Amino acid sequence: MPKTITIKKSVYDELKGFKKENESFSELLERLVKSQSKKDLIRSLRGSIEFEDKNDLLADLKKKRWEKGN
Repeated sequence: MPKTITIKKSVYDELKGFKKENESFSELLERLVKSQSKKDLIRSLRGSIEFEDKNDLLADLKKKRWEKGN
């Protein structure tokens, strides 16, 4: 099921530079995600993503980590 995401124009322009000819943005993002460890990917994206409510995000991550550990 397709999802719509919003990114800054500057991020779009950078991603477009990484895109291979005839590669969709979905394929590009999948390739980038699979090419790095999750930790390195998050570090590389730091500052590129803005969250509306950081506290809600952190609470949700903490909850999911706790659920995963049990």
